[in-house]
Amino acid sequence: MKNFIKISALLLTLFLSFSSCEEDDSLEFIAAPQGEFELTNTFLSEYILPAENSTNDNIGAVFTFNSANFDVPTNVSYELQSSMMGDFSDTTIVPTLSNANNQIEVTIGTLKVLAEEYGISAPDSGMLNFRIRAYAGDPISSTEMFTTPQSITVTLLEAQTGGSSGIEPSTWGIVGDGYNNWGAFADAPFYTTDQADVYVAYVTLVDGEIKFRENNDWTNNLGDDGVDGTLEPGGANIVVTAGNYKITLDLAGNTYSMEPFSWGIVGSGYNDWGATPDAKFTYDYVTDTFKVGVKLIDGEIKFRKNNDWAENFGDTGVDGTLDAGGDNLVVTAGFYAITLDFNAGTYTMEATDIYGIVGSGYNDWGATPDFTFTPLSDGIWVAEIVPLIDGEIKFRANEDWGTNYGGTSGTLVDGGDNIAVTAGNYRISFDTVNLTYELNQVN
Repeated sequence: MKNFIKISALLLTLFLSFSSCEEDDSLEFIAAPQGEFELTNTFLSEYILPAENSTNDNIGAVFTFNSANFDVPTNVSYELQSSMMGDFSDTTIVPTLSNANNQIEVTIGTLKVLAEEYGISAPDSGMLNFRIRAYAGDPISSTEMFTTPQSITVTLLEAQTGGSSGIEPSTWGIVGDGYNNWGAFADAPFYTTDQADVYVAYVTLVDGEIKFRENNDWTNNLGDDGVDGTLEPGGANIVVTAGNYKITLDLAGNTYSMEPFSWGIVGSGYNDWGATPDAKFTYDYVTDTFKVGVKLIDGEIKFRKNNDWAENFGDTGVDGTLDAGGDNLVVTAGFYAITLDFNAGTYTMEATDIYGIVGSGYNDWGATPDFTFTPLSDGIWVAEIVPLIDGEIKFRANEDWGTNYGGTSGTLVDGGDNIAVTAGNYRISFDTVNLTYELNQVN
């Protein structure tokens, strides 16, 4: 009797186990969208698309997003879509440079193709419409989610044949530990003038030595054996002290000259009338003007040469004309791009986004003001002699995180990774057209 009971119990257990397995095998997982699926990055106010084909493979735009949730353990794929109509009734799938880790990158070339399809041509601007589709399983799956459509403004540039001013970079440049650690990066360029074989450079130097050479090469180089302003082929290095200079190279007369030279902003609206150095202007050969990006406070300013009052300009008539010794300019707090045009005798002040350097490598992530860049022509931004410490940096607009760039290996990414830096003084530039940057250590 006991054996019968044991056998019955065993059969009952096996029956229940078999039944349970049958029930498990019949379970079905049904994918269904859950939660929100949205774009998470901040978009630029304008995406510049250069005419040159050499930039087509560079990153043009980046789309980041949170992971889509279909409430089942299944593979989720993502694709970038565009729509000329804007309602995605005419959806097309956009080719991408990369699509991984919740980030999709699109090249400048792809954006230019889309712009052409949208009917946008240089030098015009227009809107491109995008959204991201997430789908479970096969691409033809109807189990899908979409981000809210995002429109971006693109501007197509016309091909450039040179500076609108008629001034061009020459083949000659400045090399040395007073500028670029004897060629660790590109020499400082000389620019053409209205005199044949006479060239000029506006440059910030550090303590050290320099020479002049052609094509960033030592085949043709000039120094000064007698420290008398006379150029000698292969001559002695020229000793320089830190400062801002205008250097004139006269190859016809085999002479050169160096003079202290800088234009800056002074005033209660910037540096308490000279309590700290003036905000220095940078030369832009494309327009033959001097430019600066600056953060001002409520107050007054003037423009002066070499941090001195011997030569200064204001605006007596508040008409945009540079008046020698003229009235102070009243300014309100904000970020400005300011241009001095000495050919026309005018200046402009534009309230605009100004990029700056922020990070543990500079100002403890904003504990003090960012180091401001100056905007030049063609999307180039420059910052001279930036003192960095070991750490990381990024580039952001108006000391705010709404628009910021990081990146790696010289490629800029909107909202990208922090850029690691080591202690030293740097010449830093970045290009919002080609989305590249350079960190050049001076010393």
